[in-house]
Formats: sequence, structure tokens, C-alpha cells
Amino acid sequence: MTQLTQAIVLGLLIGGVYALMASGLTLIFGVMNIINIAHGAFLVLIAMVTWWMWRETGIDPIVASVVTTPLMFAFGWVVYTLVISRVRNAPPSMSVLLTFGFAMVIEGVLNVTAGNKFKSAAPSYFEESFRVGGISLPKAQLFGFLAAMAVLAVLYFVLTRTWTGRAIRAATQNPSGAALVGVGASGTAALAFAIGAATTGVGGSILSVLYPFFPASHYDWISRLLGIVVLGGMGSLPGALAGATILGLAETLTATYGSLAWSTLVFYLVIMAVLLFRPHGLFGARLREDAP
Repeated sequence: MTQLTQAIVLGLLIGGVYALMASGLTLIFGVMNIINIAHGAFLVLIAMVTWWMWRETGIDPIVASVVTTPLMFAFGWVVYTLVISRVRNAPPSMSVLLTFGFAMVIEGVLNVTAGNKFKSAAPSYFEESFRVGGISLPKAQLFGFLAAMAVLAVLYFVLTRTWTGRAIRAATQNPSGAALVGVGASGTAALAFAIGAATTGVGGSILSVLYPFFPASHYDWISRLLGIVVLGGMGSLPGALAGATILGLAETLTATYGSLAWSTLVFYLVIMAVLLFRPHGLFGARLREDAP
């Protein structure tokens, strides 16, 4: 029983981190109908920046997110203004190709500047744990989870309790109606993209501690995050949280009672099973395809 409880706790801790990483991706899709394939590259970019800051200054990698988050917010705004806005009204395939190309550019720059080798930040508490009864809580996973939950709480508050959040949700649900009350589609889209990019500031800093990474590892991360978003429902933040929790539990339970090598396969089997019965995902809205 203790082993099962331990696996569930670790799965929830990892799932919280995955939820943060996927939240920006699903937010951008919900507002702009754009799948940002470069989202995984953003995470790896910030992981690399965090690793460099930790190596040069000794700053705690998770605390470094105080710097990396506003940095990625500004970076996201610039990327949208100079790049993404040019294909805002183009077919979705254009945004997929464009963001994939942008991910390739980030990977190439990191290969040249940092080298094609695995890196990982290891703060002093990296191998330490808290003990609660018979359950072990690794400090790195716990601190990463708490940081992720704090950011998700702030994101939820902004989206549900502020005028900015209401404007973003209005542009998501009814763009023409939002325009009638003065909510500009272009400005809202830029803000949503910047907020989505800002979540990678914290997510990438946490990633640098919990997982080894190198420039090309963004392929693995974007595939995981897209799986989470599809399972939960495209554009749904609660869906991203549910999908991330399922992935975290699938990984830890499979690793505990089977093999870690099978954990990702089990997750995608769960996605296939769910989508057979709910093609729009767990929290996605069913849309009419016959409407003009």
C-alpha cells in the first residue's frame, strides 16, 4: 500500500509540473487557434538559460524563474509581433510550419552556443527528500510542483477575475462579439501569446532541475504536451490539468509496477482509448461541423 501511495504522490507532483508546461500551449490555441510547435523549444531555451545562470552565479534554478518569466513574456510579445502576426489569419497549417521552423532556429542556436550535450542543474537539495510518514517527498519535485501550482493559480486568477482575463476569454469564445465591445483581436492575441510564452519561463526553470536536456529534446517535450492538450481538450486549461495528471500517474505507476520504458506508451494508449469515446477530449467542447 505504501508503494502505491508513493507512486501516486510522485505522479501528482510531476503532473502539476506538466500542467504548467501545457497551460501556455492550450491558452495560445484557445485564443488564437494556433498550435505553437515552438513551445517545447521555448522550454528547452529557458532550461538552458537557467542552467547557465545556476552555473555562473549559483542562483537556485527555480528561484531564477523570477527572472526568466518576464524575460519570456517580453520574448513572446516580440515573437508574436514580428513573426506570428503575419500568419494570424492564414490556414492553421501555416502557423504549424512557421512555429516548427522557429523551433528549428532555436535548436540550431543552442547547438552552436551551448553544444549538443545533456545538461541538468543540480541545486544542493537535488538528492534530498522530506519524509511524511512512510512517504518520501523529493525536494526538487516538491518545490517544482509548488512553483507550478503558484503560477497556475495566478494564471487562473488573471483569466477569471481581471478585465484582461475577461477580454482574453471573450476573444476566445466570441471574437466578433468581443470586437463590438472594444476588445481588439490583435492586441488580445499578442497578450495571450506573451502569457503563454511566460509560462515557459517557470516551466523551463523547473525542467532544468527535474530532467536532463539538450537542444533537440524539445521534440520529446512538444509531443508530450500536445498529448496532454489533446487528451484534455484543445483550448481547455482544466483539460490540460487533467491530462497532465493522467500523464504523471501513468509514468510513475508504470515505472513502479512495470518499466519506465513503457510509461510514455501507456499514456498514449490512454489517449487513444479516451478519444474513441470523446473525440473532443475530456474537457473539450463538441463543435458542429455542419455549420457554415
